[in-house]
Amino acid sequence: MVVVFALLVRRRWPEQREWSRKVVHIGTGPVVLLAWWLGIDRLVALPAAAVVTVLTALNHRYRLLPAVEDVGRHSYGTIAYGAAITTLLALFWPQQPLAVAAGVLVMAVGDGLAGLIGPLVNSPRWQLLGQTKSLAGTLAMAGASLGVLALLRPLAGGDLAPPATTLLLMAATATGLEQLSRYGIDNLSVPLATGLLWARFTP
Repeated sequence: MVVVFALLVRRRWPEQREWSRKVVHIGTGPVVLLAWWLGIDRLVALPAAAVVTVLTALNHRYRLLPAVEDVGRHSYGTIAYGAAITTLLALFWPQQPLAVAAGVLVMAVGDGLAGLIGPLVNSPRWQLLGQTKSLAGTLAMAGASLGVLALLRPLAGGDLAPPATTLLLMAATATGLEQLSRYGIDNLSVPLATGLLWARFTP
């Protein structure tokens, strides 16, 4: 469904090549919560994520679905994103599903909104490792990351929820790592760091 919607977005706004990619980027995140709710077994979730990652790599190479990859710059972001999800599942599923959800959703929503809002809002910009960053995009990443983590926190329940100061640390770390996005490496570093921090600071 997410891919079909991305294709429709590409057809409706062909000049906005980033939009269809962000539909996939953001739409993939909630799948983790759906898998948790449905009680998807590790033996299903992990191979499925690995297969999707391989298919993403093939799409990156052969451009079978340009709506997912055609962004006008050299990036391995979609492959890194799949690899990050697969790694988080390998590390924490199903014992700590919120660590997986935190990592994936911070990347999906935070980075996704940053990529959409940054180019649209006129704000100070800077270059970092050949990538253009903006104040609007960075604030979107920080705010969305903190918002996602705050919404996930009650799901941990009482004494198992990370402290509020930890959420600030996680959001700040994710925002900092998102600045280092050359070749899409942030799609790997942000989810892994967020997931590891959630697991580390959860009693």
